[in-house]
Amino acid sequence: MAGTCPSNPVPSPRRRSIPGASTRGLLGHLGAGRSRGGGRLVRQPQMLPESLPVSDVDRFLRSLDTHRDRAIVLVMLLGGLRAAEVRGLQLSDVDLGRRRLRVVGKGSKERHVPVDGAFFTEVAAYLRYERPTGVKSSECFLVLRGPTTGQPLTEAGLRGVFRRHRESSGAIRVRPHRLRHTYGTELASAGIDLLALRELMGHVSPDTTARYVHLSIEHLAAEYGAARATLAATSR
Repeated sequence: MAGTCPSNPVPSPRRRSIPGASTRGLLGHLGAGRSRGGGRLVRQPQMLPESLPVSDVDRFLRSLDTHRDRAIVLVMLLGGLRAAEVRGLQLSDVDLGRRRLRVVGKGSKERHVPVDGAFFTEVAAYLRYERPTGVKSSECFLVLRGPTTGQPLTEAGLRGVFRRHRESSGAIRVRPHRLRHTYGTELASAGIDLLALRELMGHVSPDTTARYVHLSIEHLAAEYGAARATLAATSR
């Protein structure tokens, strides 16, 4: 910064040796090998989960024209499921009576998730009126029209559903994982126990769950003030 350093002290990434150049070191006879990137010298900032405003979610939901699509969006918003978990739902995983889902998440970790009745209303209508009949697939969500009717909804198919309705609704920020983040943020803001939230969302690390707690400076000041008042009262 002072302009007195004659050379740049920051190490540059290692590069592949030039063909024909002499090799060095004890293992030089093995050749150049793979090129390796330089190490990270600055700690990367950890981004907070990005939730969605109610207006965006409402606009997106109003653009959906099938019970299937509304059920898919609601299970992410009201149950916190990942896109892959939604596609992997089996008919036997949907408990309409107790309003619960059996979800198999990352690392084949199983959890049971209660979901609001709005989802089960849509999924029941989908199963009754829209799901192709006579198919043997055990997956819950199937393709409704076109040459692949009756086959399980694919990753590309789910992305297409979201892409079309983002364009038609103008809610361009609505994506599957942001719906999941909205679920986690809303429950954390409502004061749910973090251990319960961790189980509901299927997190492996508690640090991941803790990222959903956004404490404002006003909340911190209020907590500090309450703690100081308690200490003052007990010291008298």
